[in-house]
Amino acid sequence: MSQFILAAASLLLLASGTPPTETTTIAGRAAALRDAAWREDRLGWDIVEGLTTEVGPRPAGTEADTRARTWAVRRLRDLGFANVHVEPFAMPVWIRGEERAEIVAPFPQPMHVAALGNSGTTPPGGIEAEIIAFDSVAALTRARDEDVRGRIVFITHAMMPTQDGSSYAGFRAPRREGPSVASRKGAAAIVIRSIGTDHHRNAHTGIQTWADGARPIPAGALSIPDAEQLQRILARGQPVRMRLLLRSHTIRRRMSGNVVAEVPGSDPAAGTILIGAHLDSWDLSPAAFDNASGVAITIAAAHRIMAAGRPRRTIRVVLFGAEEVGEFGSESYFQHHRAGSGVVFVAESDFGADRVWRVNLNLAASNAALGDRIAALLAPLGIVRGQLPAAAGVDLGPWVRSGVAAVDLDQDGTRYFDYHHTPDDTLDKVDPAQLRQNVAAWTAMLAAVADSPEPVHPIAPAH
Repeated sequence: MSQFILAAASLLLLASGTPPTETTTIAGRAAALRDAAWREDRLGWDIVEGLTTEVGPRPAGTEADTRARTWAVRRLRDLGFANVHVEPFAMPVWIRGEERAEIVAPFPQPMHVAALGNSGTTPPGGIEAEIIAFDSVAALTRARDEDVRGRIVFITHAMMPTQDGSSYAGFRAPRREGPSVASRKGAAAIVIRSIGTDHHRNAHTGIQTWADGARPIPAGALSIPDAEQLQRILARGQPVRMRLLLRSHTIRRRMSGNVVAEVPGSDPAAGTILIGAHLDSWDLSPAAFDNASGVAITIAAAHRIMAAGRPRRTIRVVLFGAEEVGEFGSESYFQHHRAGSGVVFVAESDFGADRVWRVNLNLAASNAALGDRIAALLAPLGIVRGQLPAAAGVDLGPWVRSGVAAVDLDQDGTRYFDYHHTPDDTLDKVDPAQLRQNVAAWTAMLAAVADSPEPVHPIAPAH
């Protein structure tokens, strides 16, 4: 197949009167692979469907996490990938228990709540206390300790959907920082408006880590409709009391692991392309968007390159463990492989399955021509070239900060935070046509980088 595509591309160029060069032939091959993926890819859907159906939720450090790795190893070997193996690491595991919330006065009614990762636990019968409300972590920080002590803190926010997902970084402070601030001020517990953009009546979980000096207290997220209901109750001007039950516990040490597979290259001196997605998920759903889709996109694209013939550079796929609960897998992988790894380029998929709309690059000035070829290959898929430096996501970001070149294929995030970390993150949310466009974009990008004749140079490390 690879020789046919190369020959066809060369004939087209000769017919136009332009003799083919090595880079134009490579670009023609990449375009043909891109178009084939866009028309006919089924592997991406088969993987996201298989992982969500045959494994389901995949919380790190649990039996389901082990089943996910077993499933991934078997699938990668069946597809013909080389050097398929698991690299284990140890981690603490937080286990969700029973969770309930209700307003007991002045207007009794139930609320939908989900404990945040690493939440402290209530007594078996729960706790009851008056609510004190804030519209930001900054407002909570300014509050007097004596006003907060013994109460249940409630923090709201005004997160809205954005195409690039930038609102998440701007509004996640209530989840990330709020619990520690509330604890230091002596709060009995904290509930926040879920960090999301939907109006479904289910809550968004997510990780938070206790800061130094902060005693773990019960920490939960209310569904957005319930958070808005609570705001309306508070606006009546009467004291509001909540009964909260959040039962959880932590197991200090369990094993998880990263699943690794390769498409071997023909030129070991040309370096390795490292691509990845995280295999684990939160416990509330099969996690089709976050991140079975990323697993599917990266595997399907790498497989399409492999099926077309041996690339110049090795493509290594890593399915990272324990991303959701603290990036334990990516940290372990970086620490064990950063020295002498030969990795020259990285890219990550971890933002759902909706269409790629923008490409951002982080290449050395000497690789400007490679960046132009990548952008040109992606343009027919409706992908524009951005001006931001690629950061390669949470799991592969450390490689970029250490000076490795990268690309970000930015997906449309308009509806991503409707489902993020909720029971609603299910297979029906994945649009097969948009998933194919992702696989086509990744295939084109990988083909361009894997076979580029010029060296891929390092970039300036971040300081």
